[in-house]
Amino acid sequence: MESEEDVVRKERVVEARARNISHNVRCTECGSQSIEESQADIAILLRKLIRDEIRSGKTDKEIYKKLEDDFGETVLYAPKFDMQTAALWLSPLLVAGAAGGIWAYKRYRQKTNVHIMALNLVRGVPLTPKEKETMLEILTPPPSETITPFSWWKRWAGH
Repeated sequence: MESEEDVVRKERVVEARARNISHNVRCTECGSQSIEESQADIAILLRKLIRDEIRSGKTDKEIYKKLEDDFGETVLYAPKFDMQTAALWLSPLLVAGAAGGIWAYKRYRQKTNVHIMALNLVRGVPLTPKEKETMLEILTPPPSETITPFSWWKRWAGH
């Protein structure tokens, strides 16, 4: 015979598990709330169903599976990874890869343009004002600095 303390402890475990599961299940009527937050009739029934399933000895995984079978995959907030959801899960990586590719291509084209401008100079083809500015920027050496004991201080202080 179970003591009253054991019954209370078991009921607390059931309640904690039920709340955890309920937070991960979408209300089929509201859509934007979990069944734990919703007061819709279906949410109340689903919370009762979850508690009954826990009391009957089902695992969380079995309960999620039953809910998914009865209401479809959209009832769960965390959809599983399969071929149907692969594009959704991988789209951020695809977008980042495309952006990186575009950036690399632009860097490559920028370098290539400098080479083309140099070839055009050799061939005697006149440069546009923008091309002249770019070539001068690339070909002009940086100003030389005379190193003094306090030159680092001047650079740091901005003088």
